[in-house]
Amino acid sequence: MGATEFRPKPPRATSAPPCAPGCAVPAASPAACSGAPHVTEPTSYDALLLLGFGGPEGQDDVLPFLRNVTAGRGIPDERLEEVAHHYRHFGGVSPINQHNRELKAALEAEIAARGLDLPVYWGNRNWMPYVDDALRALHADGHRRVIAVATSAYSSYSSCRQYREDLADAMEATGLAGEVEIDKVRQFFDHPGFVAPFIEGIRDGLAQVRAQGIDERDVEILFSTHSIPNSDADRSGPPERGFGPGGAYVAQHTAVAEAIVAELGTTAPWQLVFQSRSGPPSVPWLEPDINDAIAELPASGRKAVLIVPLGFVSDHMEVLWDLDTEAMETAEEHGLFAVRTASPSTHPAYVAGLVDLVEERLHATPVDERPAVTSLGPWYDVCRPGCCENKRLGVQPALAGVAP
Repeated sequence: MGATEFRPKPPRATSAPPCAPGCAVPAASPAACSGAPHVTEPTSYDALLLLGFGGPEGQDDVLPFLRNVTAGRGIPDERLEEVAHHYRHFGGVSPINQHNRELKAALEAEIAARGLDLPVYWGNRNWMPYVDDALRALHADGHRRVIAVATSAYSSYSSCRQYREDLADAMEATGLAGEVEIDKVRQFFDHPGFVAPFIEGIRDGLAQVRAQGIDERDVEILFSTHSIPNSDADRSGPPERGFGPGGAYVAQHTAVAEAIVAELGTTAPWQLVFQSRSGPPSVPWLEPDINDAIAELPASGRKAVLIVPLGFVSDHMEVLWDLDTEAMETAEEHGLFAVRTASPSTHPAYVAGLVDLVEERLHATPVDERPAVTSLGPWYDVCRPGCCENKRLGVQPALAGVAP
């Protein structure tokens, strides 16, 4: 698809929609409005709203897209071009929008196979179609109660709360407060449907390593996820959980990696690493960077590296560039055989798992019957007060969570 005519994303909401009397969650369904961590009443939904990050689809889209991503930070175009070359290397096209089109189609097929009447709409945070476009479309089609699924599995400002802020922005931009209710499924970092594709990929990757005559103990598994500022990581998850340094974001990734390794029964050593950091060097971000970690492996006797994109749901730009390009080049420079495993994308287990999450809300599945591969979950249906606060911006209007 070629470049599209640019239209700015909706402005930030000035306030959340007012809560009904006795309600603690703006624009929520009656079953979720009390603010209880887990919903215990079955809820009938009219539509599913798939929330994406968005990405450029042509060279002319790249800078407008990056301006959307960095809105409010005052970053000049000259600095944005330092990131733009990643996209320009691939013709200015990020694969993320096509991935979401494919995921939307896969969700529609799975929903139809289960006999559910739940049309799927798709809206992005940073590129067209925006969330407000999807909200206008579903409202025009007569839908009034919506369940949202964000294409992000973990808890942090950028991977959860910002999507909830997008919903508030779209609600204000469309003027649909009081007409549309929006709930959101729980964070699914430890749902078996999300985890299964990684287990399958690592098992296949280890087989490739063994086929090279390399012992499993000589390969390092690097579970890679997006680096975020330490301050955002520390504030991820509900404050009362007391996760400490790294917050829920690091705790969730670590717990999932431990569960995967235990399930595989592998003797290969592993570590959690980070990628794609940005921002001024003076601001601490989560470390170690994946390239630094790779560079240190030969000194430990490693002969191979297995790169697992644990923090990502599809092979978008940060996987194609940061892992398939930069990390692979680093591995080659240090004489390491390298394999990068696939992300969930449209893996049948992942797609089925997302619909399972929707059915949890349709049927009010009891918490002790909801699947989770770590002791941290199942996560909350309704985000807690102050969850994943952004230190720089403070608490902004957001839906699908208890207002602070």
